[in-house]
Amino acid sequence: MSDEDVDDDVDDTEEEKEEVEVEEKGDVVGEGEEEEEEEEKEAPEEEEPQVSNPLTDEIMKEGLSLLCKTANGLAHAFVKLEAREKELTDISLIQNFIHLRYVDLSDNLLRDLSPLAALTHLLWLKVDGNRLTSASMDELPYLQIASFANNHIKDTHGISHPRLASLSLKGNEIEIVSGLDPDKLINLHTLELRSNNLKSTAGLCLPKLKNLYLAQNSIITLEGLEGMVQLTTLHLRDNQLENLDGFSENMKSLQYLNIRGNAVLQLQELSKLQMLPMLRALVLLDNPCSDEGDYRVEVLVLLPNLERLDKDFYEQEERAEADEIRQRRREEELELQREREREKELEQVRHKRE
Repeated sequence: MSDEDVDDDVDDTEEEKEEVEVEEKGDVVGEGEEEEEEEEKEAPEEEEPQVSNPLTDEIMKEGLSLLCKTANGLAHAFVKLEAREKELTDISLIQNFIHLRYVDLSDNLLRDLSPLAALTHLLWLKVDGNRLTSASMDELPYLQIASFANNHIKDTHGISHPRLASLSLKGNEIEIVSGLDPDKLINLHTLELRSNNLKSTAGLCLPKLKNLYLAQNSIITLEGLEGMVQLTTLHLRDNQLENLDGFSENMKSLQYLNIRGNAVLQLQELSKLQMLPMLRALVLLDNPCSDEGDYRVEVLVLLPNLERLDKDFYEQEERAEADEIRQRRREEELELQREREREKELEQVRHKRE
């Protein structure tokens, strides 16, 4: 499960505290001095050559733990390795430890994970904060949880572990999702793609997915969601959505939707969520439409099955008021319809007389 829990207040999530600071640099022009029209071109930063720092027997000895029986039950071996913050650039030695099941290599300088292909019993992998540009790996038959957060990964190709249940790719540089094969990722239920560069939800057709976290991207279009029949949680906070097109009546399991911090202008857009029969919790703060008067009641008028809006559950008094408004508007609409029909009949009579 991602660190953003459906039952937690949005204000309590890590993303509330993660702000990107942008430093603006400009030339200071003194009095009487002329501003130069041509800006100085900054020379591209050259990456320092990487000094080789391989995984050693000493680091292995220090990081190994959890003595268990081997898969065949005939011997014992350490199955857990933690080697964080060691400035590692090469993990070739890990190929000799084929019984490892839990591996944490976070906060190193790794660019290549190919030696992990030898760990065919691996269940849990964490390689956050390295220098990876891809999450592509040879298929690991038992891998269930994998985290590649805060690297420099640019695509989602090469992820095909058949038992993978939870995948984190947050804090990378992914612009388009492609290559996630639903026929291979048949057990994937949680996908974390927060803080990437996505502009669309295309490519996320994973029917078994239950939790999808897409906050802090640049998403302007929702598409390809119609196949997500088991999705229960959809987190879209801090994107650039202006409308709510793209939801599908096939999304019969969706219960929690967070679209806080987008650009939805009209509350009427919420009528597009009426096709979601199980929707019970909606986070809508920090959208232009949330500044409208009687905001909470107006949302409930449109979505009568909603139980919670933003931080607060609906009170019975709010429900009664919303029911009354809904009924009154329905009656007004019926009256307008009857009036139009009468006008149409009168028009037909006039034409006959003429």
